[in-house]
Amino acid sequence: MRDECFMALALIIRPASEDDAEPVSRVIVAALRETNARDYAPDIIARVQQSFSPSAMLQFFRKRQVFVAVVGNRVVGTASLDGAVVRSVFVDPAFQGRHVGRRLMSRIEDAARANGVTVLTVPSSVTAEPFYSRLGFQAVRNSFHGDERNVIMERPLR
Repeated sequence: MRDECFMALALIIRPASEDDAEPVSRVIVAALRETNARDYAPDIIARVQQSFSPSAMLQFFRKRQVFVAVVGNRVVGTASLDGAVVRSVFVDPAFQGRHVGRRLMSRIEDAARANGVTVLTVPSSVTAEPFYSRLGFQAVRNSFHGDERNVIMERPLR
């Protein structure tokens, strides 16, 4: 409980800046290798992580609304909004289970509402499907990129 109270006080969610590209890349790669690797083969993880290099992050920062979760000076999570689609929600494995993802999603939902979005969609990894389900998202269909399965999920915003 004390850890949750500390996180609630110390965790800051803010828009990503160019200086965040490398730390965001590190968080995503760590989450892919440690968490998503439970549900995906090594070749899929290797292929997916190539899409999250620091230079790729800079491109995302220019095209999407990207947020970072920060504790002290450390980036511990990220999430982005691309129109009505939630993308790239990742939390450092050391901070998973501490409501970082939930706080990021709250910020994403606020941004979506401000943009007039009424239904959020997320192409979820198999790994993250239970997380999104707890937030009220419902599976709509499966999507495949070769042998990589994602679950397309939706949730109306109120």
